[in-house]
Amino acid sequence: MSCKVPGKQGNEHNERHNQGDRVDIFERAKNLVVQPQMEWPVIAAEPHTMHGLYTRYVMILAAIPPTAAFIGFAIVGFPLFRVGIGAALAYAVLLYLLSLATVYVLAVAIDGLARTFGCERNFEQAFKIAAFAPTAVWLAGIFNLLPALSILSLLGLYSVYLLFTALGPVMRVAEDKLVPYAVVVIIIAIVLNFIASVIANLTLPAPVRGF
Repeated sequence: MSCKVPGKQGNEHNERHNQGDRVDIFERAKNLVVQPQMEWPVIAAEPHTMHGLYTRYVMILAAIPPTAAFIGFAIVGFPLFRVGIGAALAYAVLLYLLSLATVYVLAVAIDGLARTFGCERNFEQAFKIAAFAPTAVWLAGIFNLLPALSILSLLGLYSVYLLFTALGPVMRVAEDKLVPYAVVVIIIAIVLNFIASVIANLTLPAPVRGF
């Protein structure tokens, strides 16, 4: 099966992409969490641009974890201390920028691996997955508001399931290649997020970052 989605030309093509980018961010996030297997085919058929997805979805939701962490570290604080505003702000800004970069790198990886798993490369489709799959991670980041509840941010691991359910309908990978493709992409996503987390944590005091 092919991953390639036919495009259109001229003004009609641009208008369709603009309409696709104007998704209801709250409705999209809710549908991905509640009914991802129904939502991914809808996403697969929508026209999107990388710019539109970044500005109207990724940059908004990706701001939740770092913003909540800044408030949790510098304002709410831990039982015995608070992180300085400068360190907390540096952590939030760096984490945010790394989150945006991770989306792009993951899209490149999904697209680059496509032929290995029997379908054609299509960066537009790959970027849809990279942009929408982290939704659960970003939403769960709200628990960073209260450091005592930050462990609940692990609920964001639901994004692993979102990645798995996305590849079939969006990249149109054959069923017999779906599991190995998903495993490789999930490993890459986990490694990218781990690296981003470690780098961002370097801005925090040792008692907070744990190393």
